[in-house]
Amino acid sequence: MATVIRARGSVPRGATARMLIYPDGRTQGTVGGGELEHRVIQTALEVLRSGQARLEHYSLAGPRSESVGVCGGEMEVFIEPILPPPQVLILGAGHVGKAVAHLARWLGFRVIVADDRPELCTPEQIPDADELLVGSLGEVVRQVPINAQTYVISVTRSYTLDVETLPYLLETEAAYIGVIGSRRRWVTATKALQERGVPEEAIRRIHSPIGLAIHAETPEEIAVSIMAEIIQVRNRRERLRSAPAPSAPSSDSGGR
Repeated sequence: MATVIRARGSVPRGATARMLIYPDGRTQGTVGGGELEHRVIQTALEVLRSGQARLEHYSLAGPRSESVGVCGGEMEVFIEPILPPPQVLILGAGHVGKAVAHLARWLGFRVIVADDRPELCTPEQIPDADELLVGSLGEVVRQVPINAQTYVISVTRSYTLDVETLPYLLETEAAYIGVIGSRRRWVTATKALQERGVPEEAIRRIHSPIGLAIHAETPEEIAVSIMAEIIQVRNRRERLRSAPAPSAPSSDSGGR
Protein backbone atom coordinates (compact mmCIF):
# COMPACT_ATOMS: atom_id res chain seq x y z
CA MET A 1 0.00 0.00 0.00
CA ALA A 2 1.39 3.39 -1.05
CA THR A 3 -0.07 6.39 0.78
CA VAL A 4 0.70 10.07 0.16
CA ILE A 5 1.30 11.40 3.66
CA ARG A 6 2.51 14.88 2.75
CA ALA A 7 2.04 17.05 -0.31
CA ARG A 8 3.41 20.57 -0.74
CA GLY A 9 3.04 22.90 -3.66
CA SER A 10 1.65 21.86 -7.01
CA VAL A 11 1.31 18.04 -7.04
CA PRO A 12 -0.94 15.57 -8.92
CA ARG A 13 -2.52 14.06 -5.75
CA GLY A 14 -2.96 15.35 -2.23
CA ALA A 15 -2.31 13.77 1.16
CA THR A 16 -4.18 10.49 1.90
CA ALA A 17 -4.24 9.43 -1.78
CA ARG A 18 -3.59 5.69 -1.92
CA MET A 19 -2.54 3.03 -4.39
CA LEU A 20 -2.48 -0.73 -3.90
CA ILE A 21 0.35 -2.55 -5.72
CA TYR A 22 0.24 -6.31 -6.33
CA PRO A 23 3.33 -8.55 -6.63
CA ASP A 24 2.86 -8.77 -10.42
CA GLY A 25 2.90 -4.96 -10.76
CA ARG A 26 -0.85 -4.47 -11.16
CA THR A 27 -2.32 -1.52 -9.27
CA GLN A 28 -5.57 -0.16 -7.89
CA GLY A 29 -5.90 3.55 -7.29
CA THR A 30 -3.26 6.13 -8.10
CA VAL A 31 -0.81 8.46 -6.40
CA GLY A 32 -0.40 10.68 -9.44
CA GLY A 33 0.62 8.72 -12.52
CA GLY A 34 3.65 9.30 -14.72
CA GLU A 35 7.24 8.85 -13.61
CA LEU A 36 6.26 9.39 -9.95
CA GLU A 37 3.91 6.44 -9.98
CA HIS A 38 6.37 4.29 -11.91
CA ARG A 39 9.01 4.81 -9.22
CA VAL A 40 6.50 4.17 -6.42
CA ILE A 41 5.57 0.85 -8.03
CA GLN A 42 9.21 -0.20 -8.35
CA THR A 43 9.86 0.69 -4.70
CA ALA A 44 6.70 -1.16 -3.63
CA LEU A 45 7.95 -4.34 -5.30
CA GLU A 46 11.20 -4.00 -3.34
CA VAL A 47 9.19 -3.50 -0.14
CA LEU A 48 7.23 -6.69 -0.84
CA ARG A 49 10.47 -8.64 -1.19
CA SER A 50 12.08 -7.20 1.95
CA GLY A 51 8.96 -6.90 4.11
CA GLN A 52 10.25 -3.52 5.36
CA ALA A 53 8.19 -0.33 4.95
CA ARG A 54 9.80 2.74 3.43
CA LEU A 55 9.16 6.49 3.41
CA GLU A 56 10.11 8.07 0.09
CA HIS A 57 10.53 11.76 -0.82
CA TYR A 58 9.76 12.89 -4.36
CA SER A 59 10.51 16.22 -5.99
CA LEU A 60 8.42 17.49 -8.91
CA ALA A 61 10.51 20.63 -9.27
CA GLY A 62 11.53 20.46 -12.90
CA PRO A 63 13.73 18.77 -15.49
CA ARG A 64 16.54 17.81 -13.11
CA SER A 65 17.53 14.13 -13.24
CA GLU A 66 16.26 13.45 -9.72
CA SER A 67 12.88 15.04 -10.36
CA VAL A 68 9.81 12.93 -11.18
CA GLY A 69 7.77 15.73 -12.68
CA VAL A 70 7.48 19.42 -13.49
CA CYS A 71 4.48 20.36 -11.36
CA GLY A 72 6.73 22.22 -8.95
CA GLY A 73 5.80 20.57 -5.64
CA GLU A 74 7.01 17.84 -3.32
CA MET A 75 5.46 14.63 -2.01
CA GLU A 76 6.19 12.07 0.66
CA VAL A 77 4.84 8.57 0.09
CA PHE A 78 4.72 5.87 2.75
CA ILE A 79 5.01 2.40 1.20
CA GLU A 80 4.15 -0.56 3.44
CA PRO A 81 3.80 -4.29 2.84
CA ILE A 82 0.45 -5.97 3.47
CA LEU A 83 1.65 -9.40 4.45
CA PRO A 84 -0.42 -12.59 4.45
CA PRO A 85 -0.99 -14.34 7.80
CA PRO A 86 1.85 -16.63 8.85
CA GLN A 87 1.42 -20.29 8.02
CA VAL A 88 3.21 -23.51 8.87
CA LEU A 89 3.66 -26.27 6.32
CA ILE A 90 4.14 -29.52 8.21
CA LEU A 91 5.58 -32.40 6.20
CA GLY A 92 4.70 -35.57 8.06
CA ALA A 93 1.44 -36.48 9.80
CA GLY A 94 2.89 -38.74 12.48
CA HIS A 95 2.93 -38.16 16.23
CA VAL A 96 5.16 -35.08 16.07
CA GLY A 97 3.33 -33.62 13.07
CA LYS A 98 0.02 -33.94 14.89
CA ALA A 99 1.41 -32.29 18.04
CA VAL A 100 2.97 -29.44 16.04
CA ALA A 101 -0.29 -28.85 14.16
CA HIS A 102 -2.17 -28.54 17.45
CA LEU A 103 0.30 -26.09 18.98
CA ALA A 104 0.73 -24.03 15.78
CA ARG A 105 -3.04 -23.62 15.46
CA TRP A 106 -3.24 -22.50 19.09
CA LEU A 107 -0.48 -19.94 18.39
CA GLY A 108 -2.47 -18.42 15.53
CA PHE A 109 -0.75 -19.92 12.48
CA ARG A 110 -2.59 -21.25 9.47
CA VAL A 111 -1.74 -24.96 9.44
CA ILE A 112 -1.12 -27.11 6.37
CA VAL A 113 -0.18 -30.76 6.86
CA ALA A 114 1.09 -33.03 4.06
CA ASP A 115 1.89 -36.74 4.00
CA ASP A 116 2.07 -39.56 1.48
CA ARG A 117 0.12 -41.87 3.82
CA PRO A 118 -3.61 -41.25 3.35
CA GLU A 119 -4.56 -43.17 6.47
CA LEU A 120 -2.68 -40.63 8.63
CA CYS A 121 -3.45 -37.41 6.80
CA THR A 122 -7.13 -37.16 7.73
CA PRO A 123 -9.31 -34.71 9.69
CA GLU A 124 -9.80 -37.38 12.34
CA GLN A 125 -6.05 -37.84 12.85
CA ILE A 126 -5.09 -34.15 12.42
CA PRO A 127 -8.12 -32.12 13.57
CA ASP A 128 -6.16 -28.87 13.90
CA ALA A 129 -5.10 -28.63 10.25
CA ASP A 130 -6.66 -25.94 8.05
CA GLU A 131 -5.62 -27.93 4.99
CA LEU A 132 -4.54 -31.53 4.41
CA LEU A 133 -2.56 -32.63 1.36
CA VAL A 134 -2.00 -36.27 0.45
CA GLY A 135 0.50 -37.51 -2.11
CA SER A 136 4.17 -37.65 -2.98
CA LEU A 137 5.80 -34.94 -0.84
CA GLY A 138 8.02 -33.87 -3.70
CA GLU A 139 4.89 -33.03 -5.68
CA VAL A 140 2.68 -31.87 -2.83
CA VAL A 141 5.02 -29.08 -1.70
CA ARG A 142 4.72 -27.51 -5.16
CA GLN A 143 0.97 -27.10 -4.61
CA VAL A 144 1.45 -24.78 -1.62
CA PRO A 145 2.08 -21.06 -2.17
CA ILE A 146 5.25 -20.57 -0.14
CA ASN A 147 6.26 -17.02 0.72
CA ALA A 148 8.20 -15.11 3.35
CA GLN A 149 5.39 -15.78 5.84
CA THR A 150 5.69 -19.57 5.48
CA TYR A 151 7.47 -21.74 8.06
CA VAL A 152 8.28 -25.25 6.84
CA ILE A 153 8.54 -28.08 9.37
CA SER A 154 9.78 -31.40 8.01
CA VAL A 155 9.02 -34.20 10.48
CA THR A 156 9.07 -37.08 8.03
CA ARG A 157 9.93 -40.70 8.75
CA SER A 158 13.01 -40.83 6.51
CA TYR A 159 15.82 -38.56 5.37
CA THR A 160 15.12 -39.65 1.78
CA LEU A 161 11.80 -37.79 1.96
CA ASP A 162 13.64 -34.70 3.18
CA VAL A 163 16.06 -34.93 0.27
CA GLU A 164 13.09 -35.21 -2.08
CA THR A 165 11.54 -31.91 -0.92
CA LEU A 166 14.42 -29.72 0.26
CA PRO A 167 15.92 -28.74 -3.12
CA TYR A 168 12.58 -27.17 -4.11
CA LEU A 169 11.93 -25.63 -0.69
CA LEU A 170 15.34 -23.97 -0.72
CA GLU A 171 14.36 -22.14 -3.91
CA THR A 172 11.40 -20.49 -2.16
CA GLU A 173 11.24 -17.46 0.14
CA ALA A 174 10.21 -19.58 3.15
CA ALA A 175 11.05 -17.79 6.39
CA TYR A 176 12.11 -21.01 8.09
CA ILE A 177 12.93 -24.56 7.03
CA GLY A 178 13.48 -27.07 9.82
CA VAL A 179 14.21 -30.80 9.58
CA ILE A 180 13.77 -33.32 12.38
CA GLY A 181 16.29 -36.05 13.12
CA SER A 182 19.57 -36.82 14.76
CA ARG A 183 22.81 -35.14 13.80
CA ARG A 184 23.87 -38.34 12.04
CA ARG A 185 20.68 -38.37 9.98
CA TRP A 186 21.27 -34.74 9.02
CA VAL A 187 24.87 -35.44 7.99
CA THR A 188 23.55 -38.19 5.70
CA ALA A 189 20.88 -35.88 4.27
CA THR A 190 23.42 -33.10 3.72
CA LYS A 191 25.69 -35.43 1.77
CA ALA A 192 22.75 -36.48 -0.43
CA LEU A 193 21.80 -32.84 -1.06
CA GLN A 194 25.37 -31.98 -2.02
CA GLU A 195 25.40 -34.90 -4.44
CA ARG A 196 22.31 -33.38 -6.04
CA GLY A 197 24.17 -30.12 -6.52
CA VAL A 198 22.49 -28.09 -3.77
CA PRO A 199 24.89 -25.26 -2.80
CA GLU A 200 26.34 -25.22 0.70
CA GLU A 201 25.04 -21.68 1.21
CA ALA A 202 21.49 -22.89 0.58
CA ILE A 203 21.89 -25.88 2.91
CA ARG A 204 22.92 -23.51 5.71
CA ARG A 205 19.39 -22.06 5.66
CA ILE A 206 18.07 -25.28 7.15
CA HIS A 207 17.57 -25.68 10.90
CA SER A 208 18.58 -29.22 11.84
CA PRO A 209 18.32 -30.74 14.33
CA ILE A 210 15.05 -28.84 14.46
CA GLY A 211 13.88 -26.80 17.46
CA LEU A 212 15.46 -25.20 20.47
CA ALA A 213 17.65 -27.39 22.67
CA ILE A 214 15.34 -28.03 25.63
CA HIS A 215 16.01 -31.80 25.90
CA ALA A 216 12.54 -32.54 24.50
CA GLU A 217 11.51 -36.19 24.31
CA THR A 218 7.74 -36.59 23.85
CA PRO A 219 5.96 -35.44 20.66
CA GLU A 220 4.37 -32.61 22.62
CA GLU A 221 7.72 -31.45 24.04
CA ILE A 222 9.30 -31.63 20.59
CA ALA A 223 6.41 -29.53 19.24
CA VAL A 224 7.13 -26.90 21.89
CA SER A 225 10.82 -26.79 20.96
CA ILE A 226 9.99 -26.46 17.24
CA MET A 227 7.40 -23.72 17.65
CA ALA A 228 9.64 -21.88 20.13
CA GLU A 229 12.37 -21.75 17.49
CA ILE A 230 9.89 -20.53 14.88
CA ILE A 231 8.64 -17.79 17.21
CA GLN A 232 12.26 -16.79 17.83
CA VAL A 233 12.93 -16.59 14.07
CA ARG A 234 9.70 -14.71 13.37
CA ASN A 235 10.22 -12.14 16.13
CA ARG A 236 13.80 -11.54 15.02
CA ARG A 237 12.61 -10.92 11.45
CA GLU A 238 9.89 -8.54 12.64
CA ARG A 239 12.38 -6.56 14.72
CA LEU A 240 14.63 -6.24 11.69
CA ARG A 241 11.69 -5.10 9.54
CA SER A 242 10.62 -2.49 12.09
CA ALA A 243 14.14 -1.13 12.63
CA PRO A 244 14.79 2.22 10.93
CA ALA A 245 16.51 1.83 7.58
CA PRO A 246 19.99 3.39 7.27
CA SER A 247 19.57 7.01 6.27
CA ALA A 248 20.79 7.97 2.82
CA PRO A 249 19.92 10.83 0.49
CA SER A 250 17.05 9.86 -1.81
CA SER A 251 17.77 10.19 -5.50
CA ASP A 252 14.30 11.69 -5.81
CA SER A 253 14.71 14.28 -3.06
CA GLY A 254 17.36 16.48 -4.60
CA GLY A 255 19.72 15.73 -1.66
CA ARG A 256 17.39 17.18 1.00
